[in-house]
Amino acid sequence: MALGLLRNRRSRGASGAGSSISVPLPPGAGAFGFEVLDPMGQPMSGAEVTVTALDSHRVATRGTTDPHGYFIATLPPGPYSVMIVAEGLSPAREKLDIAAGAALPTVRIALQPARQIELPTAGIWLFDPPHTAIRFIAKHVGMAHVHGRFTRFQGSIRIAPDMADSQVAVRIDASSVTTGNNTRDNHLRSADFLDVERYPYIDFTSTRFAHRDGSKWTLHGTSRSVGLDTTYLGMINGGYEQELRCAALAKAELHREDFTLNWRSMLARGISVVGPTVQLELDVQAMYRTHDTPTPPQ
Repeated sequence: MALGLLRNRRSRGASGAGSSISVPLPPGAGAFGFEVLDPMGQPMSGAEVTVTALDSHRVATRGTTDPHGYFIATLPPGPYSVMIVAEGLSPAREKLDIAAGAALPTVRIALQPARQIELPTAGIWLFDPPHTAIRFIAKHVGMAHVHGRFTRFQGSIRIAPDMADSQVAVRIDASSVTTGNNTRDNHLRSADFLDVERYPYIDFTSTRFAHRDGSKWTLHGTSRSVGLDTTYLGMINGGYEQELRCAALAKAELHREDFTLNWRSMLARGISVVGPTVQLELDVQAMYRTHDTPTPPQ
């Protein structure tokens, strides 16, 4: 499928459809083009364009706009849906009908700012365990990855009127670790790793809320500050009794030896059985606490 570059200069005062594309057409193909602008009316380079055939629902072509904001493609005849996406801006959607041997007029698309997500209401939010997951990934024998999770935990978020003063606290039952293999899980609970008899809990307490900041994890009685990269997913009324809920996805990288987890079983070629870092992911759904907040089912 041929792709072309368009240099169709038109005045910036123009809008909507413009002149036809001048690009060589493969036999039986048609062409279309978009000029994508940012909210200030300037060329939007690097916007992602995905073209889907409406009859088969398969992606026909995809790419990004060039430095001048243009995206051009040649396609077989038929109906298509086009989606244009750029970070921080609302997606734009268009429909096309491609005809053989014809080039559609260039369409100018001005992307608009995305709607801002409403921040959580000030107050206490409690983790909803059935709709929350705490997962981890660790490298095994230097190649594959072991995926696991903790099944018992509790957590809360205190949202302050000033978001910078908010706090998060999580307590994980270390013995609830599971990777789908009983032998491995028992080893993880042993003194070689989590040592759950001496240290039954893994605790997390935030130090500050900011766009980029650190938070503290306590493991094996040792506290370390780590970055918790969090994406806020919004707030909605829904769930057991249509209670107010919010959601977030948080990721962190923990360095095993920072928490005295120094088990160093080696393979014959000197490869560590367990990698030095653990990727942790908290997929959280929390309920706003009121006097009648429902108790999640076990």
